[in-house]
Amino acid sequence: MTNTRAVQFRWVYFLLAYMLSFTCATAKDNSNSRQARQIFDRTYNMVFGPNGCSLSYAVNIIGVYKTEGNIWYKGNKSKFIESRYAAWCDGKDLYRVDKKKKLVEIYNPQSPDRDKYASKFKFDPDNYSYHITAKDNDFIITLNAIKGVEGVKHAKIVIDKRTRAPKSLKVKVLFFWTTVKIYNFHSGINDESIFLFPRQQFANYTTKDKRKS
Repeated sequence: MTNTRAVQFRWVYFLLAYMLSFTCATAKDNSNSRQARQIFDRTYNMVFGPNGCSLSYAVNIIGVYKTEGNIWYKGNKSKFIESRYAAWCDGKDLYRVDKKKKLVEIYNPQSPDRDKYASKFKFDPDNYSYHITAKDNDFIITLNAIKGVEGVKHAKIVIDKRTRAPKSLKVKVLFFWTTVKIYNFHSGINDESIFLFPRQQFANYTTKDKRKS
């Protein structure tokens, strides 16, 4: 998460006669955008901030691929568990497990080799315009990438009005949409031992060290 807390807009007024109408519209749009960004930033920091969080998720990629699991984040550490796959990152090394293949792969967490799809899901909050609407007990924040941005092009985030916890995320990458339902969200992780790879649990698995010396 970057430190910038506002979306920058630049307007060019070609005709003086339209200046007032443009100014009024811009003020309204900027107000909505600022509110959207402030709420987004609070929720984003609840997930990826220094206190960490845990949540359950269900993913649906245009009805073709579905999965669900649990994930924990804290700073540069993470852990996720699914029926077939699991991963532990202690901040120094990333251990990815394929239970079906009985395989453990070890990566440098910063290496692009860790995930061939990682570049397609690049995300910088400052590369988007923001808009917010309210529906029942939720806020719906829409993000649209500015021109030239690669990775995620559009996103919609549903946030609980009362708790500010995320409830769902829908993102568009290339030509397909991915929907993530989020539940059992808890902010704050005290026991960081959960991010340590449990070697004994996978002692009979094949290990491949993909870290570059």
